[in-house]
Amino acid sequence: MTQTKTLSVFAPAKLNLFLHVTGKLPNGYHTLDSLVAFVDIGDVIHIEEYKHFQFDITGDFAKDFHDKDKGSYIDSTNLVVRAVKALSDITNNPPNIKITLEKNLPLASGLGGGSSDAASVIWGLSQLWNLDLQADYLLPLMTRLGADVPVCLNCSPTIMRGIGEQLYPAPSTMPETPIVLINPNIHCSTPEIFTRHDRRYKQNTTLPGSFYDIYDFVETLKHHENDLYAPAIQIAPEIENVIHALNTQNGSLLARMSGSGASCFGIFESDEQAENAAQNIRDENPDWWIKTGTLNRPERY
Repeated sequence: MTQTKTLSVFAPAKLNLFLHVTGKLPNGYHTLDSLVAFVDIGDVIHIEEYKHFQFDITGDFAKDFHDKDKGSYIDSTNLVVRAVKALSDITNNPPNIKITLEKNLPLASGLGGGSSDAASVIWGLSQLWNLDLQADYLLPLMTRLGADVPVCLNCSPTIMRGIGEQLYPAPSTMPETPIVLINPNIHCSTPEIFTRHDRRYKQNTTLPGSFYDIYDFVETLKHHENDLYAPAIQIAPEIENVIHALNTQNGSLLARMSGSGASCFGIFESDEQAENAAQNIRDENPDWWIKTGTLNRPERY
């Protein structure tokens, strides 16, 4: 008897620790300068060999997908299915696999969930099909899937520029930090957020080579910002309440919106303070999605 190959791959939430808009291209895409990091909170991709392609979604947010994003049709608009098809086509590996997406992150939340899912599928299939993760075709393939997909492949701290295709090493010794993630159960449309940007473009940032500790790390972040915060609160004013709730907790060092919203993160001095803050905020806002974890500690398995 042959043993069926199976693999479970973690798809961590992506955080934009800061996000600067640096320009707009003729095709309408905006260029960015962002320090990206990952947290040990996220989705899980389960992959197993199967007689044909099949795709299922489970988890807390499975119900939020549109019908066209749930099916096993290989021409689905779901990023996970698109990633399978793209990699299968370019490597000539038949997609005889069953993929189950355990969706633990809210959709359209500024946490790069769909992009991280797609990157995790590519990473997992590369293990299953013995593919080279340094192959020349991979970066263009991922960029076509979405601007955030390339940075999510290695799920490590990275400076992301351009439309997401320019990746540079982050400062070394990025500290592991206690974090609280909150989404007020609001979906933000990234294209709509960008249309409200004030067109004040910034230059690329120069960061230090390393951080001494969590305080040095936070102090550096305070000199930067998320340029999409102002347009996001025009659409979703509740984001301001999330930032206020995080900022007023004991041990809070920094609170910021990630990506185009509406998710926000708070960095705390200790795990205990992060847990207490999450509970305090949860007590006052039971309808918010609130999780605690650690920044810069994601693992693929």
